[in-house]
This record gives sequence, C-alpha cells and structure tokens, in this order.
Amino acid sequence: MLLDAAWLVLYAFSIVVLVYFVLLNGYYFVSSILSFRALRRYSRSLRAADTADLIRHGDVPPVTVLVPAYNESANCLATIRSLLDLEYPHFEVLFVNDGSTDNTLSAIAEAYQLVPADRMTTSSLGRRQVRGIYQSARSSRLWVIDKENGGKPDALNVGLDYCHTPLFCALDADTALERDALLRLCRSFLENGDTVAAGGIVRVANGSLFRDGHVRDVRLPRSWLARLQVMEYLRAFLAGRMGWSSMDVLLIVSGAFGMFRREVVVAAGGYSSRTVGEDMELIVRLHRHLREREQRYAISFVPDPVAWTEVPDSLRVLTRQRDRWQRGLIQSLSLHKRMLFNPRYGRIGMVAFPYFWFMEGLGPVVEFLGYVAFALTILLGWAAPWFVLAFLLLAVFSGIALSLAAVALEELSFRRYHRRSDFGLLMVCAVLENFGYRQLLTFARFRGVVMALLGRMSWGAMEKQGALHTGPEPRSPGLANGHEHGDLVARVAEPGGAGQATLTRVAG
Repeated sequence: MLLDAAWLVLYAFSIVVLVYFVLLNGYYFVSSILSFRALRRYSRSLRAADTADLIRHGDVPPVTVLVPAYNESANCLATIRSLLDLEYPHFEVLFVNDGSTDNTLSAIAEAYQLVPADRMTTSSLGRRQVRGIYQSARSSRLWVIDKENGGKPDALNVGLDYCHTPLFCALDADTALERDALLRLCRSFLENGDTVAAGGIVRVANGSLFRDGHVRDVRLPRSWLARLQVMEYLRAFLAGRMGWSSMDVLLIVSGAFGMFRREVVVAAGGYSSRTVGEDMELIVRLHRHLREREQRYAISFVPDPVAWTEVPDSLRVLTRQRDRWQRGLIQSLSLHKRMLFNPRYGRIGMVAFPYFWFMEGLGPVVEFLGYVAFALTILLGWAAPWFVLAFLLLAVFSGIALSLAAVALEELSFRRYHRRSDFGLLMVCAVLENFGYRQLLTFARFRGVVMALLGRMSWGAMEKQGALHTGPEPRSPGLANGHEHGDLVARVAEPGGAGQATLTRVAG
C-alpha cells in the first residue's frame, strides 16, 4: 500500500516536472525567435556614423556614471581608467566608496590625486553618513565619495543624492565599458522620449586581454567554469532579455550596466535596501510606480552597448552568487506581489510577473525536486521508458538546442569571438552545461529560495581576482621612466594564467 502510494506521488510529481519543462522550454523557444527578429531589425537600424554624429553635434544629455564599491581594490583603477576614456561629450564619474576595509580608497587617492572638494546634494535618499567628498586633480570628471558602509543600495542612493545630471548610469566596480557604450545606450533615450531605463549587454571579461581598462583582444576564459558562464550570459541577454524587450515586458536591467532617468528613479524612491536584488526590484517598482500614475514610459534592452565584467572562477563563489541572485528575485517579487495577475499593470502583471514568479522564482524548486524524483524512479525501477525519454528530451536535449540557438544569435549578430576555436568551444559548452553545471546551479537557486523564505539578507563575500587589472596607476600624469600606465598589458588573472594578483538564467 505504501509503495503504491509512493509510486502515485512520484508519478504525479513527474508529470508536473514535465509540464514545467514544456512551459519553460516553450518560452525560450518563442523568446529566441523574437530575439532573432529583434536583432535583425536592430542591426538594420544601425549606421556606422551614428555615434560619431552624436559626438559631433553634441545632441546627448549629460550623464553621471555611478560606481558603488566595497573592497574593489583588484579592479577599481582599471574600471576608472576605462570610464575616463569614454567617448561621450558630457559626463562625470561618481565613485562611491561604501566603507571599504581594503585599500580601495587609498589606491584611487594615490593614482588620481584626490583632493577634498564641495559638492551640492540634489536629493536625500542615502542613509549612511558621508565621511568625505573628493575630486581628482588629474581629471575633473572624477569624483569620489567616501561613506560609512551601508550596502550597495545605500551607496547608489548616496550617489543619486550628489548626481547633477538628468541621466545616470549604474555600473559595478569590477566592470569596464567599451568606449562608445554610453553613446549607444543613450540612443534609447534620444529615439524615445518616454524611455526611463535601458540596459546594455554584459559580457565575460575573464580570459580577454585588456589595456587601459579596455578590451583589446576578446578570448574565451581558460577555465571551463568561466566558459560555461559565457554561454549563460549569451543565452540570458541575447535570447532572453532581447525577447522580453521586444514585447515591452522587460522586468530587469542588470545592476552591472544600466542607464536611467534620474528624476523618475528619485520620484520612485531610489534603490531599496529591503532586498539583495536591488537592480531587479528597482525595475519592478518603476513599472508599478509609472503604471499606477498612468504615465507613458519605456524600459528597454539594447544589445550592442557592451560592459565587460569579471565572473566567479570558483564553484564556491559562483554558487554563493546564484544563491544571492535567487534570493533577490524572490524578495523583489514578494515586495510587489499585488502586481501578480493584476490587469491594472497590463502585460507586466499578466505576462511578465506570472512568468518570473512560477518559472524563475519557484521553478528551481520544481526542477531540483524533479531531478531527485527522476533519480529515485530510476533507482527503484519505476521509470517507464516513455518517461525517461521525455525527461531527457525536455531537461537535457532541448536545453542543448536552446544554448546552441544562443551561440547562433551571437554568431549572426555581433560575433565578438573571432577565433574558430572559440566558436567551437562555445558549441561544446552548449552541450556540457546540461550535464552537471545546470543541475549544480539549480541546487544553488533552490537553496536561494529556501534562504529567501527564511529572510536571509546577507550578500556573502565575493572574492575578485582582478580580471580588468592592467598594472599600477601612475602617481602623476608622467612616470619617471616615461611610460604610461596604459602601456602595460596584463592577461586577465585566472588560475593557471599570467598576471595573477573574482543563469540557468542570469538574474543580476
């Protein structure tokens, strides 16, 4: 009797798991098609002279680049160097040191000759005390705010308090922008006056060659763990967010690289400290804030402005990161649960919110328990041949097909990886990630759901290797030996590499 009951439970749950995979893969299939069509339209709309015309005519609003940082000494100098070299007529860099305990502040002070300065506030969103405000004697564009530790949302809010421009770009301190990235992202605001937020694509920096904080030679990482994340990022941005954006239901702009209309974000209350996923929560709240006020707006993803970021190169750091991303997702959705299936919020409430709740939020629970149930049915000899075949087709082979589609989108659109060997390795990653890697991240996300239900808010340590590091910054514009810092080229630090010194679905 007990065995019969157990068999019925496993059988019923197996059906639920299969339905989940059908819905999930169906979404990705549709999203890939929409992404392909949107990328083709976008590619046709681009002209080689677009960014040059913008610079020449100066038809771009001023932008402040906000860089919150906590213990980012490994990458902060390279990030700042890349930002000061941006091709943009009117911009400032506002680096917010969130009470770092390493030498982040002293390294910047020495390299860029920081001096105390006064700066007027424009809002009062921040909560922790500001200890000092500095401006660089080497570049008037660079400002540094030193504050007590209060977390990334508070650091961003303090940055907004001292932001003087109509647009701001939020950027992680371990991220470097391509020189024309701000111009390309700004086009969304110029072409559509209703745009309040736009996100660019985030690519993996590990393995590539950098000079002056800019990528000079795009290569795949040496470690397989980082290579698999390249595959993830391509799928999440090109096959995922591009599809959502084409339907006007984008629910996340990556905290690593996004541009916003400052007055709208301030009116909505700035960044929230009630979640470890402040980037997604802000976008959800902007949708809610603007729809409740019946204001016209647009939130979009733009595929060609590129930010290069360091990804975890150890399983411990990677699983901790995905745990946090999942907690942030659950917390953000929970804070705005009234939007679920609420027609007042249009396609956001009726399409995007249900998908993220049931497929991305609770999906890892179904998927992880599905793997456990599948293993049990095999071990107990209860698995029917049709079930084994259906599970493998939906959980493994369809995943391979979708990942290959993401590689195809990259190859047909931007083709950043020029070497045939890199393209071949991406194809291999599209297969390998479905055998162990995806299951590992599913467990990490399952754990994130549990931790979210328990109310855990800690970020956890995210050790960095210095993927953008290019050597020490000079103390003054000229060095005694006559060489600029930019003449030093370093291989991205990774295990076994020179120069050592840190999605399923990507949610942050």
